Amino acid sequence: MEIALYYQQKGDKEPLILLHGNGQDGSYFKHQIDYFSHRYRVIALDTRGHGKSPRGTKPFTIGQFACDLYDFMEELKIPKAVILGFSDGANIAMEFAINHPDRVKALILNGGNLDPSGVKRTTQLPIEIGYGIARRFAAKSPKAKKNAEMLGLMVHDPHIEPRELAKITAPTLVICGRKDMIREDHTRKIAGSIPGAKLSIIPGDHFIAGKRPLAFNKEVEGFLQAIR
Repeated sequence: MEIALYYQQKGDKEPLILLHGNGQDGSYFKHQIDYFSHRYRVIALDTRGHGKSPRGTKPFTIGQFACDLYDFMEELKIPKAVILGFSDGANIAMEFAINHPDRVKALILNGGNLDPSGVKRTTQLPIEIGYGIARRFAAKSPKAKKNAEMLGLMVHDPHIEPRELAKITAPTLVICGRKDMIREDHTRKIAGSIPGAKLSIIPGDHFIAGKRPLAFNKEVEGFLQAIR
């Protein structure tokens, strides 16, 4: 394992791995860690180059983050886990579940996208402008370089073909906010491309797990109880 990912955990039962979004860390899931720790061993990771996890030298891509997750599960001797991913975390979860379907017991995808076109243009355009500015100053400023790398993830990644989602074998919940920054038709395409996936659209924006935790947790818990 090239780097040791930082993580926090609570509970001692079946593993539930939480994957945060771009520029965040595992603390985004503070309302989920306590809530689910009674039934699960909840593990909230900091992705490579996020939070307290080192950047390392490998590519800063969704694909590499999915490889990091595999290495992490190997290191902790976790053969199979429920995986809940938010935003870029959902994209990592999709990549991982496509490549390692046997390592996923259940999948919860919150606000993920298959490619940058899935993000509403009103959100994506400022990201592209910010990326262009940060990249211009990246050679002179470490802060700009890091910013360019983070924004570059949303400009260039992910690249998942809808047909690849057919490789996912775990029970899947696709969940988003009614006013999400991901286009609703795109979210519906994700749910429709995963065999047997359940789609749930609840009131709120992209950050429903943080802003509307009661509704979000209830929906996730109901899904997990139904597949036990």
